[in-house]
Amino acid sequence: MRVTSLEIDTTGQVITDLTSELVSFCLGQGDGLAHAFCPHATAALVLMELGAGSDLDLLSWLDRVLPRTDSYRHQHGGRGHGADHLLPALLGASVTIPVAEGRPRLGTWQSLALIDTNGDNNRRQVLLSFLGA
Repeated sequence: MRVTSLEIDTTGQVITDLTSELVSFCLGQGDGLAHAFCPHATAALVLMELGAGSDLDLLSWLDRVLPRTDSYRHQHGGRGHGADHLLPALLGASVTIPVAEGRPRLGTWQSLALIDTNGDNNRRQVLLSFLGA
């Protein structure tokens, strides 16, 4: 199994498109499965359309579902930090994508994105792994 680590600075952005990194990682790998994993308690990974409004809809939905209030039991960090800890439970910390002929088989409008609402930590890691067929 091949594994690489992406080091990502999320300063000033909640959504980071990782599709090009995924495509580069899979290049030349043949057939198999690519797996992306975010080893953080306050960030998530999703497959979704970006840039056509869906990303803004996701942010609006997160604001409604996980408001930035002081109502969470988990109280350290900035205001509403408890919501950050619920993010991966709602969205997930990993995704698996089939790969054929060295290309991830994403849908036409699908992108791999890191979601990070935690303004207290802007250094993130995403592990990409490839398991050949």
